[in-house]
Amino acid sequence: MPRYFLELCYDGSRFSGFQVQKNANTIQSEVEKAISVLLRTDIDLTGSSRTDAGVHALQNYFHFNHEFPLPEGFVYHVNAILPPQIAIVTCLPVGNKSHCRFDASGRWYRYKLNNRKDPFEINRAWFYPYPLHREKLEAAAELVRSNTDFTAFAKRHADAKTNICSIFRSEWKQTEEGWEYEVEANRFLRGMVRGLVSTMLLVGREKISIESFQEILQSKDNIKTHFTAPGHGLYLVKVKFPPGYFSSSIPDGGIHT
Repeated sequence: MPRYFLELCYDGSRFSGFQVQKNANTIQSEVEKAISVLLRTDIDLTGSSRTDAGVHALQNYFHFNHEFPLPEGFVYHVNAILPPQIAIVTCLPVGNKSHCRFDASGRWYRYKLNNRKDPFEINRAWFYPYPLHREKLEAAAELVRSNTDFTAFAKRHADAKTNICSIFRSEWKQTEEGWEYEVEANRFLRGMVRGLVSTMLLVGREKISIESFQEILQSKDNIKTHFTAPGHGLYLVKVKFPPGYFSSSIPDGGIHT
């Protein structure tokens, strides 16, 4: 049966997360509903990266199977049905063994902090009006980059089979509005980025030492980890696939718009 990749972006402010949940409005439930209305058949989506309530995505993916060719203008018509906070960017026909979650080679997240209160950014960044020590933030980010076991930064009762992650990038940078944390890895655990941000900020505020942060990293226990960073400051920036992945996996080089 033909398989398709959907690339999408969304403002997660009004949604209870990415994955379908009972009695909750999610990104997946809205997209499944829109496609099912258009195609007049039930569609089940598989997601590439789950995001929590309030979290945004500049890029994420679903894949789904459908035995018939998609109608002309598929992306346009799905977007017309979807709420304005969700947009489909492209729809790519791929090989029937392609998998948007298992084939992804990396994910890139960004967390945004604003130093000053801005009503237009209330759901776009965390208002955090505290002075931060740059060198100590950078030292904490370096420790993250050299670590592999993130058990201490995973929320309890997660369904991950392993807590080992390969970190490709971990860095803080100062912006005109405040601060941003960029982190890229092959995979992330539930709550991991927000836990890292929350705890590193305590290092930056000199509430805990860099040595204490290192002890938390190595403890494999989240009892001292902070998860206070709200979801609305977090963005999934990009889901990465191996070089040449799409050119090799798209059967006819087609893109449905």
